[in-house]
Amino acid sequence: MRTRLYRNGVLEKEGFPIEDVSDYVGDPENTVWFDLCSPTPDDLGVIGEELGLHELAVEDVLNDHQRPKVDIYDNHLFITVYGVHFDEGRLDPVEVNIFVTRNALVTVRQSDHFDLREVTRRWDGASRLAGHGVTFLLHGLLDYVVDSQFELVQDLDARAEALEESLFEDRVRDGRQLQREMYELRKNTTKLRKITMPMREVLGTLLRRDQDLVADPVMTPYYEDVHDHVLRVTEWVESIRDMLANVRETRLAQQGFRLNEIMKRVTSWAAIIAVPTMITGFYGQNVPYPGEGQAWGFWFSTVLVAVTSVGLYSVFKKKDWL
Repeated sequence: MRTRLYRNGVLEKEGFPIEDVSDYVGDPENTVWFDLCSPTPDDLGVIGEELGLHELAVEDVLNDHQRPKVDIYDNHLFITVYGVHFDEGRLDPVEVNIFVTRNALVTVRQSDHFDLREVTRRWDGASRLAGHGVTFLLHGLLDYVVDSQFELVQDLDARAEALEESLFEDRVRDGRQLQREMYELRKNTTKLRKITMPMREVLGTLLRRDQDLVADPVMTPYYEDVHDHVLRVTEWVESIRDMLANVRETRLAQQGFRLNEIMKRVTSWAAIIAVPTMITGFYGQNVPYPGEGQAWGFWFSTVLVAVTSVGLYSVFKKKDWL
C-alpha cells in the first residue's frame, strides 16, 4: 500500500498506515491519496465504510473487465481506466479503479503491472498545483494513463508502417511470419481501441460544469489538454485499423496477382511441351508417314519440334506470359 498526505498543497507525509486515513480525511485542509493493489473484499469493505463509498462502486471493483467509465454518486466519483502493459508481445491492459471524494483519492489496481512511480514523479514535478487537492492528483493520474496509451499507439503506428512497406520489398518474406505479425498487430490495436474509445466520455464527463467534485477553473485547461490527447489517440487508433485493413487487402491482392503469374507460366510451359508431345506422338503411330524409316524423317521431326518450341517461347515471352 502507498499513502500520501497533502496539507494546503504541501506534501507532509507519505507511507503512513492506511488505518490513519480516516483521521486525516476529516480535516478539509488535508488531501489524502492511498493505493490498493489487488485488495480483498474485506479490505474494500473497510475502505468503503470509512469513506462512505457506494456499494455498487465497490461491487464494480470486485468485478473485473469493467468498461472505462465515470459513475457519479452523491459524495464521490467512481472512475475506471486502463493502463497498458505488454506480456510476451501482447497487450495486457491493467484495470485501475479510482474513487474520488472531496479530499481523498483512492486508486485500486488490478495488478502491479501498472507502475505508480511515474505518477508520483509527475505529482512531484508539478507540486505548484498541489494546492488544488484531489483535482490535481486525478489529473496527474489520468495524464499518465493517456500518455502511456499515446506512446503505445505511436509504436503500433510505426510497426504498421513498417509492415506496409515490407509488402513491396524485393526480398520474399515468409508468408506465415508476415501473417502472424499482421494478426498480432491487429489484435493489439483492437484491444487498445476498446480501452481508448470510452476515454473520450470519461474526460468529457469530468469537464462537465454540472458536477463540482473536480470542477476547478484553474485545472480545467489541464483536463482539456488530456482530453485533446485522448481524441488524438482515438483518431490514431482508427487510422491504424484502416492501415492494417489496407495492408491485408494489399497482401491478398499480391497473392492473387502472384497466383495469376504462376498460372500463366505453368500454362505457357504446358503449351510448349504439348507441341513436341503432339508431333512425337503423331510420328509414333503405327501408320506410314513421310520419312518413315528414313534419316531425314527423324531430323525433320526434330527440327519441327525445336522450331515450334522456340516460336511458342518467343511469343509467350513477348506477351509477358513467361
